[in-house]
Formats: sequence, C-alpha cells, structure tokens
Amino acid sequence: MAGPLYALNLFNVADRDEYLAYSRRSAKEVQAHGGRVVALGKFREAVAGDIRPRTVMILVEWKSKEAFDGYCNDPKIADLPHREKGAGCGSRESIMHHQSA
Repeated sequence: MAGPLYALNLFNVADRDEYLAYSRRSAKEVQAHGGRVVALGKFREAVAGDIRPRTVMILVEWKSKEAFDGYCNDPKIADLPHREKGAGCGSRESIMHHQSA
C-alpha cells in the first residue's frame, strides 16, 4: 500500500472575505475527503528552485492518491473558488509526493 500523498498549495488572495469563507469550507471538505492540513501560513521564499512568491501556502496530507482525486473530482465542491486556481487540483503550483513505506 502506498503511503500518504502531500500537496503543497500556493496561491494569492485578492479578496480577504472570499478567502476566509473558502478556508472555512475547504478545511471541512479536505477532512471529509481523507485529507489533513499540515501547515498553513504565508509563503515567504523558496529555499531551492524557481517558485514565485505567493500570499498563502497550505500543505495538505492526503491518505492516498484516491482521496486526493476524490476531493478534486467531487462535483459538490466544484464551486470552491481556489480549488482550481492554484490550490492543488491539477495546478502546476502543487507538488505531490508519496512517502515510501
């Protein structure tokens, strides 16, 4: 069995109220789909690589690739504003990793 999968989500926040509403709902949905927010905060700089600065950084641990895919493909949460705009699902800003057993 594969270990957990990690998704690093980097995005900018244009509207504070929209982000607060998103973060409340998203946290519940992440948990409901088998994920857990490991870290949340301001992205300051990349230690290595060419990653553009963003306002927000969220690191999510998913119990499996299937759990992550279930979150990304759930039509009931398709309206979450940051889900497709750089917050994990199909975004080039995400970095996923399977931990070796």
